[in-house]
Amino acid sequence: MDVPWDEDVVLLPDVSDRETLLELAKMTSNAYSAPADKDWYDLGHRWNSSEPFGWEPDDDGFRGHIFVSSHAPPTVVLAIKGTSVGIWDSGPTGKKDKLNDNLLFSCCCARVGRTWTPVCDCFSGGWKCDQTCLSDALREESLFYSIGTQLYNNVTYLYPDANIWIVGHSLGGSLSGLLGLTFGAPVVSFQAPAEKLASRRLHLPLPPSDDHIVHVYHTADPIAMGTCNGISVCSSAGFAMETRCHNGLVVRYNTVEEKQWSVDLRTHRISAVIDRVLSEDWQPGVPVPVASREWEEDCVDCYKWDFGDYKNASRKTLAGELGGCL
Repeated sequence: MDVPWDEDVVLLPDVSDRETLLELAKMTSNAYSAPADKDWYDLGHRWNSSEPFGWEPDDDGFRGHIFVSSHAPPTVVLAIKGTSVGIWDSGPTGKKDKLNDNLLFSCCCARVGRTWTPVCDCFSGGWKCDQTCLSDALREESLFYSIGTQLYNNVTYLYPDANIWIVGHSLGGSLSGLLGLTFGAPVVSFQAPAEKLASRRLHLPLPPSDDHIVHVYHTADPIAMGTCNGISVCSSAGFAMETRCHNGLVVRYNTVEEKQWSVDLRTHRISAVIDRVLSEDWQPGVPVPVASREWEEDCVDCYKWDFGDYKNASRKTLAGELGGCL
């Protein structure tokens, strides 16, 4: 969407600094936990408060924490939880996490094969999918993106003078990217599935530059790399992770070649990023692990599919056959 833009100067996180990335990664990890949990990271005196959202006993979806710095004007970091997946139990948010994953990152409603149950009714035969239907499906008020826009507006009301950053891991990172594109807020995501296709389907505004959105991931993670599809663990678990193109700047750590990691879904965990990518030197005397920095400008998603106004065309054809009585 092309709209007029007003330029503003905002404070951005320094993504070239390992300690900054490590601190933000710990916030994204905390989005999965309550402060009393053993997995909770103490962020120290620089962050004097945190507020949970989505953690009430009956809440079963969008959740995380809001961290507020101790200096003035404050920096407020909105940390969004990603997908919870377990062998036997995915927790209270697992069902809705999976629904949002399959809506945001599949080519056409998670219609991967005949045995799959689509999450929306946009398939139009063959390799055709209705674009308007997909856009409407993603804008449902009960879905995480819509809830996130409401939360961001509430945060700006509570902290009108603050620098607001958005961070997240996995699904939470992709949602962070979508919210950052919507509001122009700085974003740092970790191991996020590619969200560019979803942003186009949501008709989000395209700023002159999207440098304020930064996706950090390593090459051993098939989800962030866009390769966890086809015959894969993701597909076996019912996740249609078919996208591969990110908005913004990509900071990619080549753990496959430089650390000899195998491509493994277990490296998708935020703990792997914190403990094995950002907390240890890869080489003696190198303060920051070597990472490529690039924009995925030539990337193409879902090249086999044709997206158009197929359902509306079908309705017009049927109306014509019925003499306009539709």
